[in-house]
Amino acid sequence: MFKKILIANRGEIACRVIKTAKKLGIATVAVYSDADRDALHVRMADEAVHIGPAPSNQSYIVIDKILAAIRETGADAVHPGYGFLSENAKFAEALRQANVTFIGPPVKAIEAMGDKITSKKIAAAAGVSTVPGHMGLIGDADEAAKISAEIGYPVMIKASAGGGGKGMRIAWNDAEAREGFQLSRNEAKSSFGDDRIFIEKFVTEPRHIEIQVLGDQHGNVLYLGERECSIQRRNQKVIEEAPSPFLDAATRKAMGEQACALAREVGYFSAGTVEFIVDGKANKFYFLEMNTRLQVEHPVTELVTGIDLVEQMIRVAAGEKLSFGQDDVKLNGWAIESRLYAEDPFRNFLPSIGRLTRYRPPSEGRREDGTVVRNDTGVFEGGEISMYYDPMIAKLCTWAPGDPKQARIAAIDAMGKALDDFEVEGIGHNLPFLSAVMDQQRFRSGQLTTAYIAEEFPEGFHGVTPTDAQAEQLAAVALFANLRAQKRAVLISGALANHPRKVGEDWVVTLDGRAFNAKLKEGGGYTRVIIDGGAPTEVSSDWLPGRPHAHFSVGDDRLGVKITPAGSGWRLRWRGIDIVARVRSPRVAELARLMPVKLPPDTSKMLLCPMPGVITSVLAKEGDTVEAGQALATVEAMKMENVLRAERRGVVKKVAAAAGQSLAVDELIMEFE
Repeated sequence: MFKKILIANRGEIACRVIKTAKKLGIATVAVYSDADRDALHVRMADEAVHIGPAPSNQSYIVIDKILAAIRETGADAVHPGYGFLSENAKFAEALRQANVTFIGPPVKAIEAMGDKITSKKIAAAAGVSTVPGHMGLIGDADEAAKISAEIGYPVMIKASAGGGGKGMRIAWNDAEAREGFQLSRNEAKSSFGDDRIFIEKFVTEPRHIEIQVLGDQHGNVLYLGERECSIQRRNQKVIEEAPSPFLDAATRKAMGEQACALAREVGYFSAGTVEFIVDGKANKFYFLEMNTRLQVEHPVTELVTGIDLVEQMIRVAAGEKLSFGQDDVKLNGWAIESRLYAEDPFRNFLPSIGRLTRYRPPSEGRREDGTVVRNDTGVFEGGEISMYYDPMIAKLCTWAPGDPKQARIAAIDAMGKALDDFEVEGIGHNLPFLSAVMDQQRFRSGQLTTAYIAEEFPEGFHGVTPTDAQAEQLAAVALFANLRAQKRAVLISGALANHPRKVGEDWVVTLDGRAFNAKLKEGGGYTRVIIDGGAPTEVSSDWLPGRPHAHFSVGDDRLGVKITPAGSGWRLRWRGIDIVARVRSPRVAELARLMPVKLPPDTSKMLLCPMPGVITSVLAKEGDTVEAGQALATVEAMKMENVLRAERRGVVKKVAAAAGQSLAVDELIMEFE
């Protein structure tokens, strides 16, 4: 077994590998850039080596710098995590020549499967069903449009060395094919140092299902079930689960056997994933690609199989045989993974950077109902989210035992509660969006495709509107909080003598444009709320003023609510709902109703930077007439290029930003007449 492993990565996956290495008694080495000097993975490792400036192409993907860190620390093995150098055959070969073990597959397998064009040719030759497309390299945007038209729209434009949703675009016509080709090539070059592009047919109602494979260096190859990864945004997975609610036992077996056959074809060992696009209507599956590394979503497979994939990768790399066979692999219960991203769902999921002023994940481990909560993360409270890397903050997972159908719903419900208890402040993040999906009937019924988010949120995500029942529950929470805050105020030393010593019974709670007339009853250790003359509801909580999160029992329901003061009321966040509940006496409520409403400033004649990032191009100048939909500028943030377009026809009055300039959120790029 190895004595010391260097993790050639950062963030949550570096922390994940360190945990298993420590469990096995193996020393660990972290590498870090300028931006990651105080990162969690650096704190967790036994040793840490600085490898350069913040941009990954000057640090994490510079092979010579990783090799220098290996020599400095005497590491005898390297785990690459995912992304960066994890599928770089040159890196694996450089390690081999340095007599350092690469904890991953052999170089030839990486070369064959890591290149998406080559992998499709090998898969087709091996009898694996593949998606129609053009497997040759494409030289320019005009050729991309010509090939796309021949394949038939829609098409998927993809980077040959891509992954993580980068270097991928869907095109529905020639113009989108030209633009998508250029954007994909730019992202691929920036993220992977390889700008080769290919094009394939895009299946319009696809499910994205992948098979986890595991092999050793003695010829054994197994599959560990599947993962459903259909809920994606911009081709990047957001929610994953294992197993898939779509597959039956026969299809699972067929996909697993094809995945293993492909792995054997290239002499594969270590952990890997064979991805398939499944046509939900025709019940056919097509080979998409093979990832010759550990996948981001590997925890859900670990939860349903009980197999530590990182441990198996280390043992296989050390030459050990797998200690179990295919018949020993059993799928137990159901697991869900939610990726918590530093992306603001209320601003079209644009990246958000800054300091985590509060980061309190739910407690990990087994709950009283038998469900399990797991959180894989690489951040901490007070840490920084950088613009230079992937926006992932954490991977929150839940698992439930039992019959598949019941276990899936139990895992979803456990996820909803865990998301309620996850506190993140200081940056924009997608917690409200994840919470909203958990409560959607379509998701709960398992009717998934890769177009799920676009179909369910066609106008973008604007938060969840509470139902009448939810509004009443939140009104009760606000009343309870108001009562406790007023009681606390009465006890403050030096309070004015004329401060009311008794909290009134009659109140008006206003939220989401709805006003509830409420009565507050106390006595005998209870607090009861009567809303609009209905039945009394008992409310209780251990919440105290100043605490930003607490559990409130409202009748028979237990709500994990994030709560902060907001003027004459409370900002309440729960299950994707983000709302201010105003609590006023009837007289004050009537006066407030008559007050004028303050309107926000008009920014309709401005193009503002929607995220912190670097302007990579400005495509219009002062005096130009622009048309609706015309590209005006591109902004790069977290290794993704974002095109900013004109919302309507207009004339450019002023250009305030230039290519290469770094901008903050809402800084002016362009102004119109």
